[in-house]
Amino acid sequence: MLRKMGEAVARVARKVNETVESGSDTLDLAECKLVSFPIGIYKVLRNVTDQIHLITLANNELKSLTSKFMTTFCQLRELHLEGNFLHRLPNEVSTLQHLKAIDLSRNQFHDFPEQLTTLPALENINLEENEIVDVPVEKLAAMPALHCINLRFNPLNAEVRVIAPPLIKFNMLMSPEGARAPPP
Repeated sequence: MLRKMGEAVARVARKVNETVESGSDTLDLAECKLVSFPIGIYKVLRNVTDQIHLITLANNELKSLTSKFMTTFCQLRELHLEGNFLHRLPNEVSTLQHLKAIDLSRNQFHDFPEQLTTLPALENINLEENEIVDVPVEKLAAMPALHCINLRFNPLNAEVRVIAPPLIKFNMLMSPEGARAPPP
Protein backbone atom coordinates (compact mmCIF):
# COMPACT_ATOMS: atom_id res chain seq x y z
CA MET A 1 0.00 0.00 0.00
CA LEU A 2 2.79 2.45 0.86
CA ARG A 3 4.44 1.66 -2.44
CA LYS A 4 1.27 2.55 -4.36
CA MET A 5 0.94 5.79 -2.40
CA GLY A 6 4.57 6.60 -3.15
CA GLU A 7 3.99 5.96 -6.84
CA ALA A 8 0.93 8.23 -6.82
CA VAL A 9 2.85 11.03 -5.10
CA ALA A 10 5.73 10.65 -7.56
CA ARG A 11 3.28 10.80 -10.47
CA VAL A 12 1.74 14.04 -9.18
CA ALA A 13 5.20 15.57 -8.60
CA ARG A 14 6.29 14.59 -12.11
CA LYS A 15 3.20 16.16 -13.70
CA VAL A 16 3.59 19.38 -11.69
CA ASN A 17 7.28 19.63 -12.58
CA GLU A 18 6.47 19.10 -16.27
CA THR A 19 4.05 22.02 -16.13
CA VAL A 20 6.60 24.30 -14.44
CA GLU A 21 9.57 23.33 -16.62
CA SER A 22 7.72 23.47 -19.93
CA GLY A 23 5.89 26.71 -19.11
CA SER A 24 2.68 24.92 -20.10
CA ASP A 25 -0.71 26.53 -19.60
CA THR A 26 -2.12 23.14 -18.55
CA LEU A 27 -1.96 21.21 -15.28
CA ASP A 28 -3.22 17.66 -15.74
CA LEU A 29 -3.66 15.72 -12.51
CA ALA A 30 -6.38 13.38 -13.79
CA GLU A 31 -6.54 9.88 -12.37
CA CYS A 32 -3.99 10.52 -9.61
CA LYS A 33 -6.15 9.18 -6.75
CA LEU A 34 -6.25 12.63 -5.14
CA VAL A 35 -8.62 13.10 -2.20
CA SER A 36 -7.72 16.81 -1.99
CA PHE A 37 -5.63 19.27 -3.96
CA PRO A 38 -2.08 18.92 -2.54
CA ILE A 39 -1.11 22.04 -0.57
CA GLY A 40 2.55 21.75 -1.64
CA ILE A 41 1.56 22.34 -5.26
CA TYR A 42 0.69 25.97 -4.49
CA LYS A 43 4.28 26.63 -3.49
CA VAL A 44 5.78 24.83 -6.49
CA LEU A 45 3.49 26.65 -8.93
CA ARG A 46 3.57 30.08 -7.26
CA ASN A 47 5.51 31.70 -10.14
CA VAL A 48 3.36 30.23 -12.93
CA THR A 49 -0.22 30.26 -11.59
CA ASP A 50 -1.19 33.18 -13.86
CA GLN A 51 -0.07 31.16 -16.90
CA ILE A 52 -2.23 28.13 -16.10
CA HIS A 53 -5.45 28.28 -18.10
CA LEU A 54 -6.59 24.65 -17.93
CA ILE A 55 -6.62 22.31 -14.93
CA THR A 56 -7.78 18.72 -15.11
CA LEU A 57 -8.54 16.94 -11.86
CA ALA A 58 -10.84 14.37 -13.45
CA ASN A 59 -11.43 10.90 -12.08
CA ASN A 60 -9.88 11.41 -8.67
CA GLU A 61 -11.55 11.11 -5.26
CA LEU A 62 -12.02 14.81 -4.50
CA LYS A 63 -14.79 15.62 -2.04
CA SER A 64 -14.23 19.39 -2.08
CA LEU A 65 -12.08 22.20 -3.41
CA THR A 66 -10.83 25.02 -1.22
CA SER A 67 -11.30 28.73 -1.66
CA LYS A 68 -7.49 28.94 -1.98
CA PHE A 69 -7.65 26.75 -5.11
CA MET A 70 -10.13 29.14 -6.75
CA THR A 71 -8.30 32.33 -5.81
CA THR A 72 -4.86 30.94 -6.72
CA PHE A 73 -5.88 29.83 -10.20
CA CYS A 74 -8.09 32.81 -11.02
CA GLN A 75 -6.86 32.94 -14.65
CA LEU A 76 -8.42 29.57 -15.53
CA ARG A 77 -10.28 29.23 -18.83
CA GLU A 78 -11.21 25.54 -18.36
CA LEU A 79 -11.68 23.38 -15.28
CA HIS A 80 -12.26 19.63 -15.55
CA LEU A 81 -13.54 18.08 -12.33
CA GLU A 82 -15.59 15.20 -13.70
CA GLY A 83 -15.69 11.83 -11.96
CA ASN A 84 -15.09 12.95 -8.36
CA PHE A 85 -17.24 13.14 -5.20
CA LEU A 86 -17.91 16.88 -5.24
CA HIS A 87 -21.26 18.11 -3.95
CA ARG A 88 -20.63 21.86 -3.82
CA LEU A 89 -18.20 24.54 -4.97
CA PRO A 90 -16.66 27.23 -2.75
CA ASN A 91 -18.14 30.72 -3.12
CA GLU A 92 -14.75 31.87 -4.41
CA VAL A 93 -15.50 30.15 -7.72
CA SER A 94 -16.87 33.61 -8.53
CA THR A 95 -13.24 34.81 -8.84
CA LEU A 96 -12.85 32.73 -12.03
CA GLN A 97 -13.91 35.63 -14.25
CA HIS A 98 -12.18 34.17 -17.35
CA LEU A 99 -13.60 30.65 -17.03
CA LYS A 100 -15.21 29.49 -20.29
CA ALA A 101 -15.90 25.81 -19.53
CA ILE A 102 -16.42 23.71 -16.41
CA ASP A 103 -17.02 19.97 -16.33
CA LEU A 104 -18.67 18.76 -13.13
CA SER A 105 -20.20 15.61 -14.59
CA ARG A 106 -20.32 12.37 -12.60
CA ASN A 107 -20.11 14.05 -9.19
CA GLN A 108 -22.61 14.26 -6.32
CA PHE A 109 -24.28 17.64 -6.75
CA HIS A 110 -27.85 17.76 -5.41
CA ASP A 111 -28.09 21.54 -5.79
CA PHE A 112 -27.15 23.50 -8.88
CA PRO A 113 -23.94 25.45 -8.12
CA GLU A 114 -25.49 28.90 -8.51
CA GLN A 115 -22.13 30.69 -8.15
CA LEU A 116 -21.54 29.65 -11.78
CA THR A 117 -24.29 32.03 -12.92
CA THR A 118 -22.09 34.99 -11.89
CA LEU A 119 -19.28 34.13 -14.31
CA PRO A 120 -19.43 36.46 -17.32
CA ALA A 121 -17.26 34.41 -19.71
CA LEU A 122 -18.75 30.98 -18.96
CA GLU A 123 -19.88 29.29 -22.18
CA ASN A 124 -20.23 25.61 -21.26
CA ILE A 125 -21.38 23.89 -18.07
CA ASN A 126 -21.42 20.10 -17.85
CA LEU A 127 -23.38 18.70 -14.88
CA GLU A 128 -24.33 15.38 -16.46
CA GLU A 129 -24.94 12.47 -14.07
CA ASN A 130 -25.48 14.32 -10.81
CA GLU A 131 -28.60 14.46 -8.62
CA ILE A 132 -29.84 17.95 -9.52
CA VAL A 133 -33.60 18.50 -9.34
CA ASP A 134 -33.95 22.26 -9.68
CA VAL A 135 -32.10 24.74 -11.90
CA PRO A 136 -32.06 28.57 -11.67
CA VAL A 137 -33.43 29.02 -15.20
CA GLU A 138 -33.82 32.81 -14.96
CA LYS A 139 -30.21 33.28 -13.77
CA LEU A 140 -28.92 30.98 -16.51
CA ALA A 141 -30.96 32.87 -19.11
CA ALA A 142 -29.24 36.10 -18.01
CA MET A 143 -25.72 34.71 -18.52
CA PRO A 144 -24.21 36.64 -21.46
CA ALA A 145 -21.84 34.01 -22.86
CA LEU A 146 -23.58 30.71 -22.05
CA HIS A 147 -23.88 28.41 -25.10
CA CYS A 148 -24.61 25.03 -23.56
CA ILE A 149 -25.50 23.37 -20.28
CA ASN A 150 -25.55 19.59 -20.06
CA LEU A 151 -28.00 18.30 -17.45
CA ARG A 152 -28.48 14.80 -18.84
CA PHE A 153 -29.16 12.05 -16.31
CA ASN A 154 -30.24 14.38 -13.51
CA PRO A 155 -33.68 13.94 -11.90
CA LEU A 156 -34.85 17.40 -13.05
CA ASN A 157 -38.31 18.43 -11.88
CA ALA A 158 -41.10 18.88 -14.42
CA GLU A 159 -41.18 22.64 -13.84
CA VAL A 160 -37.61 23.04 -15.14
CA ARG A 161 -38.49 20.99 -18.21
CA VAL A 162 -41.48 23.21 -19.00
CA ILE A 163 -40.18 26.66 -17.99
CA ALA A 164 -36.68 26.46 -19.48
CA PRO A 165 -37.24 26.07 -23.25
CA PRO A 166 -39.05 29.38 -23.91
CA LEU A 167 -36.72 31.39 -21.64
CA ILE A 168 -33.31 30.27 -22.82
CA LYS A 169 -31.19 31.14 -25.84
CA PHE A 170 -28.63 28.36 -25.31
CA ASN A 171 -28.64 24.57 -25.60
CA MET A 172 -29.95 22.82 -22.51
CA LEU A 173 -29.31 19.12 -22.83
CA MET A 174 -31.72 16.98 -20.79
CA SER A 175 -32.49 13.27 -20.73
CA PRO A 176 -36.08 12.07 -21.09
CA GLU A 177 -37.88 12.16 -17.76
CA GLY A 178 -36.95 9.16 -15.63
CA ALA A 179 -33.94 8.17 -17.77
CA ARG A 180 -31.03 6.56 -15.96
CA ALA A 181 -27.35 6.82 -16.85
CA PRO A 182 -25.85 3.68 -18.38
CA PRO A 183 -23.66 1.63 -16.01
CA PRO A 184 -19.95 2.56 -16.12
